Amino acid sequence: MNALIKPAFDVARIRQDFPILGEKIRGKDLVFLDSAASAQKPRVVIDAMVHAMERQYANVHRGLHWMSERTTEAYEEVRDALAGLLNAPDRSHIVITHSSTEAMNLVAHSYGRGILKPGQAVVISAMEHHANLVPWQMLRDAHGIELRIAPITDAGELDMAGYEALLQDRKVGLVSITHMSNVLGTYTPAERIVQLAHRYGAKAMLDGSQAVVHRAVDVQALDVDFYAITGHKLYGPTGIGALYAKRELLDAMPPWMGGGDMIRSVSFEVTTWNDAPYKFEAGTPAILEGIGLKAAIDYVQGIGFEAIAAHERQLTEHALSCLAEIDGVTVIGHAQDRGGVVSFTMDGAHAHDVATLLDRQGVAVRAGHHCAEPLMRRLGVDSTSRASFGIYSTMEEVDALAAALVRIREFFR
Repeated sequence: MNALIKPAFDVARIRQDFPILGEKIRGKDLVFLDSAASAQKPRVVIDAMVHAMERQYANVHRGLHWMSERTTEAYEEVRDALAGLLNAPDRSHIVITHSSTEAMNLVAHSYGRGILKPGQAVVISAMEHHANLVPWQMLRDAHGIELRIAPITDAGELDMAGYEALLQDRKVGLVSITHMSNVLGTYTPAERIVQLAHRYGAKAMLDGSQAVVHRAVDVQALDVDFYAITGHKLYGPTGIGALYAKRELLDAMPPWMGGGDMIRSVSFEVTTWNDAPYKFEAGTPAILEGIGLKAAIDYVQGIGFEAIAAHERQLTEHALSCLAEIDGVTVIGHAQDRGGVVSFTMDGAHAHDVATLLDRQGVAVRAGHHCAEPLMRRLGVDSTSRASFGIYSTMEEVDALAAALVRIREFFR
């Protein structure tokens, strides 16, 4: 077979790569529909981390012995893999963090406090995860930055006219908006968001925690200034994420944490910083997690994002069709461009009760406000149940969700 030709998407074969999917829940096959919270891990990720622990573990960057050099090489390969995943120019644009939350906090503390001036504004949207809201509130309260909220439509899409109106006085220094909503599945028009930010003199960051899992991301084509991702949703380990940033911004930004690795030299009188991206990486990093994330990136790229997106689009369309036929179930959000996340409510039943009863039938979904309380209030609900899909999700699992919801509806009646 030509190495450039990827095999057809085979979900049954893919499922064999995930050991946990063979588990039984109360005697029933596990139907895992909570990948937006954290995805399951393929065997290659598990094996890569175990191999590193058993055969090549040492601290990185500092050691001169063979084991440290070998582990450093393996760890730094994740920086190259992340650059390739996002189509960054090279590894110097990639800051390795512990999560996308840390990546956005890094920008809020370093760019926000070090570059933005009191009186400037930051724009976020009404559909943001708390990780892309709370850091800006902290910056507002400590640094005198105005926080502006771009509205969304009743369908759950970004109101682009309302967004542009917030930029027109040219006081906005930074825009930070999700690339894909973790509640609604909405893909925002990322390229247009960035273009408008730049037109009015602002920098732009995208929270790619969800989007990078479901479709190919090209930070150069987007011309985005910052892009945050996390590893555990991308079939990798917890405790590892990344920030992409344009190199000139990283060079201008001050470090935000102090300690080992982020320094060039230290005395009691003065400390000088390492070059970017290392000046933003204080302390011993998540070494094993980095090695695991490299394996996860290689795995999903081997499948191909075009095939992944097509598979998840079919699942989402099937889920929307099935849920529309169940009396009393209401899907929240109707964006035209959406990924594999479907939130819903059931008349007369709290989302937590729905999720608990689904669990009794072996179906795992999320329930609550999904770390997006302001969005819940905008939608007029206090919580939703959320089904989210991954590369291992199947049409049969969607059918199992729908059948279970019918039984729950009858229970509450």
